[in-house]
Amino acid sequence: MYKDLFRHSLRALSRQKSYVLINILGLATGIACSLIIALFVIHELSYDEYHVKKDRIFRIILNGKISGQEIRVTSTCAPLGPTMKAEFPEVENFLRINNWGETIIRSEEKFFTEEHFMEADSGFFDFFSIPLIRGSKENVLNQKHTVVLSETTARKIFGDADPVNKMLKVGNDSSLYRVTGIFADIPETTHFDANMIGSFMTNPRAGDEEWLSNSFSTYILLKPNASAASVDAKFSGLIVKYVGPLVTKYLGLSLKDFLAQGNKYRMFLQPLSSVHLDPTIQQDLKPASDPKYLWIFGSIALLIILIAAINFMNLSTAQASRRAKEIGIKKVSGSSRGNLISQFITETVLLSFISLLVAIMITELTLPTFNKLLDIKLNIGYFTQWYTIPSLLVLTLAVGFLAGSYPAFYMSSFNPYVVLKGKLRSSRASVNLRSALVVLQFSISIVLIVGTLIMFRQISFMLKKDLGFNKENVLVIRRADAIGNHIADFKAALLRIPGVLKVAASTAVPNHSNNNNGYMIKDRPDETFLMQTNWVDYDYLETYGLKLESGRFFDKKNSTDVNACIINQEAVKDFNLIRPFETRIIRGGNDDNERTLVPVIGVVRDFHFESLHSEIVPHVMMFKNEDNQWGYFSVRLAPSVGKATLSEIEKTWGSFTSNDPMQFFFMDKDVEQMYRAEKQNASLSIVFTIMAILIASLGLYGLTAFTVQQRTREIGIRKTFGASVSKIWFLIAREIIVLIIISMAIAVPLVYLVADNFLNNYHYRVSIGAGDFVSGFVIAVVIAMATISYRSIRVALINPADSLRYE
Repeated sequence: MYKDLFRHSLRALSRQKSYVLINILGLATGIACSLIIALFVIHELSYDEYHVKKDRIFRIILNGKISGQEIRVTSTCAPLGPTMKAEFPEVENFLRINNWGETIIRSEEKFFTEEHFMEADSGFFDFFSIPLIRGSKENVLNQKHTVVLSETTARKIFGDADPVNKMLKVGNDSSLYRVTGIFADIPETTHFDANMIGSFMTNPRAGDEEWLSNSFSTYILLKPNASAASVDAKFSGLIVKYVGPLVTKYLGLSLKDFLAQGNKYRMFLQPLSSVHLDPTIQQDLKPASDPKYLWIFGSIALLIILIAAINFMNLSTAQASRRAKEIGIKKVSGSSRGNLISQFITETVLLSFISLLVAIMITELTLPTFNKLLDIKLNIGYFTQWYTIPSLLVLTLAVGFLAGSYPAFYMSSFNPYVVLKGKLRSSRASVNLRSALVVLQFSISIVLIVGTLIMFRQISFMLKKDLGFNKENVLVIRRADAIGNHIADFKAALLRIPGVLKVAASTAVPNHSNNNNGYMIKDRPDETFLMQTNWVDYDYLETYGLKLESGRFFDKKNSTDVNACIINQEAVKDFNLIRPFETRIIRGGNDDNERTLVPVIGVVRDFHFESLHSEIVPHVMMFKNEDNQWGYFSVRLAPSVGKATLSEIEKTWGSFTSNDPMQFFFMDKDVEQMYRAEKQNASLSIVFTIMAILIASLGLYGLTAFTVQQRTREIGIRKTFGASVSKIWFLIAREIIVLIIISMAIAVPLVYLVADNFLNNYHYRVSIGAGDFVSGFVIAVVIAMATISYRSIRVALINPADSLRYE
C-alpha cells in the first residue's frame, strides 16, 4: 500500500515540473534560512552548557545605587569569596577572576601580544570543565607567579618544545612567571576568553580586606543540594557586617540611613546558565548577547517557513483545476477521499524531503559566509549532536504537513461529476483564500522590510551622532604605566614627530571607563554622589575636542589647579549645583583629617563617555600627576598622516620601554566596534528579509503564471477590443496592488509595536516615522510589480488569434 502510494506520488510530481521546481526552490530556501537561524540560536543558548558542575556554579553580582544612578556589575571585592566559604555552609569553594585583557608576553628575546590573559584562583579547573593536558588542577595555580597556557598559545610561544617549567615575562611584572601546565583551548561557547591564566595569588590585592574596592569577578560553587535562595538571603547580613562599618567610616552615616536615602547596596547570585544572555549586567569578560535578538531571529525563521508554506498552498490550490480530471477519474475508479488526501500529503512530504536536501546544500555553501559575518563557528554537526538528524526529519515532516494539509483536503473534495464534465470553476471562497494568503505573505514581508530599515537607521544614528568629542584621528596607546615616571618626556618626544598635534595622558578614555566613585559635597552631609572619575592632564580637553560650558580647564599657570576638578553639565543638573564654582567636592579619607576638599573650576559640555545604550551620567575629571602612571596616552594626529607617522610613534614607544610592542587602537574604530553586535544582527536581518521576499516573490511569480494562464482567452478578447499592453498589465497588477495596500494596513501596527519595543533598548534612539512605512510599501510594490511583469507582459503580447484558440 505505502509502496503504491509512494510510486503514484512520484509519478504525479513528475508531470508538474514547473510547479515542483518553484515549490522546491521556495521550500528549500525557507528551510535553509530557518536552519541557519536555528544553528545561531542553539549556539547562543549552548554557552557554558558543557561544564559538568554548571548547575552549582553562580557568579556574584553587585547591585548598587547612589543619587539615582544604579549599577549592576560583576565587580566584587577580593575578600568576598574567602569570607563566603568560611561563613556560609552552603558554599563548597570560591573562584576569583581578574581579566587583564591584552598583555605583552616575553619569552627570552621574543615578544608576543596576548589578547586574553586572566588571573584566577587555584580552583579554576575544579569549577570549569576545561581539560588540563599537562599538570594537575590542584597544583597549577597554587603558587605565586605561575601560569598555564592554552594548547594553541603554548605552540605559538614554544613551538614543539616542552613549555612546562619554562619562564615568561608577563606585562611589566619584574618577576618571571613559571609555566606549570597546558589546558585544552577553551570552547567558543564559554562566557570568557583565556589563552593564558596566571595565579590570582600573584595579584598584590589577593589578600586585600577592603570591602569597598570592587575589581574582581567572584564565583561560588555550591555544595550538592544546597539552595541558592538561602545564600541570596544571607547577603544582607554579610553586607551589614562588613560593608556597614565602612559606609559609616567614609560617609559618616549608618548603612541604614544610607539605604533610607534611596540608595542601594546589595548582592545576588547569577546562575552560570544565564551569564551569556544578560546584557543588563556590566562585565569585563566576553560581552553578553541580548536575548531579544534570539526572539527576533527565531520569529523570522518561523515567518520564513510560513511564507514558504503559503507559497505551496497558493500554488497547489491555484493549479488544482489542472489535476481535476485526475482526481475525478480516481474517485470514479473507487479511490476514497482519505486515499486522495494521503496521496497529496505524501507528495508534499516528498517535496519537503527533496527541499531539505537542497536546503542542506545551500546551508553548507553559505555557512562560511555567515561564520565570517558573525565571527563564530556554526556547523550542522549531523552526527556529533544526537538531536540534529531527528530535528531535521521532524522539521521536514512539519513543513510537509503544514504546507500540504489544506490543498489535500481542498482538492480531495472535488465532485467527480462536475470535474469530468469540465464544469469545475474556482470558487469565490478559494480565490478569497488565495488572496488572504498573499496578504499574509506580504504583511510578513513588509514587517521584515520596515523593521530592518528601522534597525539600520538606529545603527547609522549611533555611528554618526555627535558624541560631544572628536573621535577622528585619535590614536590611543594602552599600558601607559610602561613609561614609568617619564610621562612628560614621552609626550615631548611624540610631539616632535611630524603629524602629531596633541598628546594627553589619562586613566580612562571614552568607551573604556574604569572608575565609578562615591563623593560627598561640602555642606550637604546627608547625601552621597556617584560620578564616573577620570584623572587627566593639561592636554586632555584639546586632544579630544571637548567644549567648556563655563569656567576653565586645568592650566599650568595656576598651580592650585592640580588640586581642583572639572565636572560635566549632567553633574550640575543631577546634583542641583546652583553655583558650581562655589562647590567643594569631598574626596577620599577615613576621617575629617584625611578628606580633601576639591574645588570645581570648570564645567564641560556633556559628552558620551560610554555607548549610546547608556545615558550620560555625572562625570568628574581630576588632575593626573606623574605619580599616577596607569592608563592611556591619547595622540591627536593630523588628518593626512600615514604609516610613517605611526611607525615613528612605535619607535619612540620602543625607546622608552626597552622595545616592548606598542598596544594601541584608533578611537573612531573603537566606537564602531562597540556596535559590532548590532551591525552583525542588522546584516543578518537584511539577508533573511531578502530571502523572505525572494520566497514570497517565487510564490507570486508562480501564482501569476497560473492566473494569466486561466485568463488567456479573456486577455485575447480584451486585445481584440483594443486593450493596450499597459492596460492588460494594469488589469493584473491592480489586484496585487490592492492586496499590498491591505497588507500594509495590517503590517503598520505590528511593525510599530515591534520596532518601538526594540528601540526602547537604546537611551538615544531614532523615532519611527511615516517615511519608514512609505519606504516599506514602495519596496514591496516594486518587488511585486517586477515579479508579475514578465508573465503579464508576455501574455499581453500574444497574438489575440492564438489567445482565442487557447483551451
